[in-house]
Parts: sequence; C-alpha cells; structure tokens
Amino acid sequence: MIDRPNQVWCADITFVPVKRGFLYLVAVMDWATRKVLSWRLSNTMHADFCVEALREAIARFGSPEIMNTDQGSQFTGSAWITTLTEAGVRISMDGRGRCMDNIFIERLWRSLKQEAVYLEELTDGFKAHRVIRDWMAFYNTERPHSALERRTPREAYWAGRDQKLAA
Repeated sequence: MIDRPNQVWCADITFVPVKRGFLYLVAVMDWATRKVLSWRLSNTMHADFCVEALREAIARFGSPEIMNTDQGSQFTGSAWITTLTEAGVRISMDGRGRCMDNIFIERLWRSLKQEAVYLEELTDGFKAHRVIRDWMAFYNTERPHSALERRTPREAYWAGRDQKLAA
C-alpha cells in the first residue's frame, strides 16, 4: 500500500502542441500525494531533460524508495538508470502498453491539457513554459483533491513528511 510521501514516485512524458509543432513535457510526481516535484519542457525527446527533472526532484525532496515509469527509451537509458541507482532507488516499470499502470500522472496530463494547454494559443516555447508553470503552481498549491481529503498536493505532501518525521 502506498500511503506516504517519497515511498513511490512516478514520471512520464506527454506532448504539448504549439503553433509550429510539439514540445515534450516530463513530470516527476509523488504517488501518494500527487505533488508534482519537478518538470521540464523540451523540444526534443532526448533523455537529458528527463534526467534533469529527476535530479532536481531528488535534490529538493530526497530520494524515493521506488520510481515507476513506462518503458520509454528516456527511462530505460543509462543516464536515468544510473541516477536512480546512485540515489539508492528501486526501479519499477509499467507493463508494455499499460498506461493505466501510471494512472495518476496520466490524469495530471488530462487535467493540464483541458484546464490550460488547450485553452491557450501556445505560439512558442516561452508561452508554453509560462502557461505550464502557472498551472503546475495552481495544481500543487490551490487545487484540492477528493482522494487527499480535500487537501492540495502540497498540503498532503508536507503533512505526510511531518508525520513520518514525528514517528
């Protein structure tokens, strides 16, 4: 049972449509609290933007026990695997073609796109970055979740961390 912050994290990539093509967005999320710990936007699918997001999340929040991703090349490559191994993180991967194994981050993508991306004309990467940054801040700090007893992901994350430290 996943019931505390930093027990399991997940990561995934989605595409973000802009006027002349697509950008790629990766997010690292805490599974128990749905808090987005870090994210990066890129104009390529190279693994480096994913590894940067992972390193930032570990630097800011410590290492999770387990990291779950799909089997995309960014998450099976040596840079990603080495970063997790060096941090002492166990690696979990979804079954092939099983997006529902990572349902919380899939739901994040749906909400982000419906509530922000599709409502804006994203003319370039600068505007896309601003829209995503603002929505991620709203999501983490102002958007309560019924599964979190109407707390925001930020409130649930820090309350869970405080409980773990007190134990």
